[in-house]
Amino acid sequence: MTNLKIKLLGAAVGAAISMGAMAETTMRVATWLPPTHPQNAVGMVNFQKMVEEATEGRVKVVIENFQGHPKTIYSSVEDGIIDASWGVNAYTPGRFSLTGMAEIPGEMANAEKASVALWKVQQEYFAKANEYDGLELLGMWVHAPGVMHTKFPVNSLDDLKDKKIRLGGGMVNDLAARLGVTPVAGSAPSSYEKLQQGVVDGTFLPAGEHKFFKLSEVTSHLTAFPTALYTTVFSFVANPDFMDSLDPKDADAIRNALGENLTRMEGKLWQDMDAVGFAHAKEAGTSVHMVDAYEKLAADMKGMMKGLDQKWMESVSDRGVDAKAALAAFRNYQK
Repeated sequence: MTNLKIKLLGAAVGAAISMGAMAETTMRVATWLPPTHPQNAVGMVNFQKMVEEATEGRVKVVIENFQGHPKTIYSSVEDGIIDASWGVNAYTPGRFSLTGMAEIPGEMANAEKASVALWKVQQEYFAKANEYDGLELLGMWVHAPGVMHTKFPVNSLDDLKDKKIRLGGGMVNDLAARLGVTPVAGSAPSSYEKLQQGVVDGTFLPAGEHKFFKLSEVTSHLTAFPTALYTTVFSFVANPDFMDSLDPKDADAIRNALGENLTRMEGKLWQDMDAVGFAHAKEAGTSVHMVDAYEKLAADMKGMMKGLDQKWMESVSDRGVDAKAALAAFRNYQK
């Protein structure tokens, strides 16, 4: 072989190696909620940075707006229509019964603490039950304490009877039944339209959504209790085949970068929305009632919540998990 041929071959091999080193994999990630919502403006941007920095740019995250109903996100990830996304566990009833633990009324007061506690309990107690079969769990979190956004004042629990309330599902439905409200199923973003059209008289959401869903335009009162009426569990999941298609080094880098780190970041983000929501409600003229623990209304609501923890434990008795120990750990991790 001539020197020229050797040089040309060497150059070609070098170029191929260089191109291989620069090869990128695209991770298509779907999201929902309005573009200006902090989950998209901050949370998804942070996710993108975490993945791309962990893989040194070898995996590029492309964020797309999900076109379907939020309740179909998990199945879309399973089917490989999208590589990864985040969704609401309660939108697929019956599948994520164990994570419903975090949704038990009265069990949380801070989203960051509760999110990290849930992640730890998931790893230690729930993972073996395979509720995420067909998905790879990359992180999970809850929103700030759920409150009432209504067209009417809530001075006693009697004020809620027979009122039509939008609910997202999960353990809050059990509380709603005890309160005597008429539940109307719907995604969180549908709250504005349902309130505007008179389909519902109120919606249960965290305080932050009073601003981000413009609820001051369609409600007049916001009522918050000492502990959460409920919360919602969100999960960030990826398609297992997509994760397997990555270089093992990059797949492990993503897992290590996300997990509890993503969980903590998201929990703090959703907790921080609370102060923004309360401030906005007051500025917009919404009547804000921060129910004190000594008020009769708080005591009555606490009475309504009593026993819901036991109901959850009974509902997951077939999952092969020590539910009592898991709940005790969840409470302890939040201290």
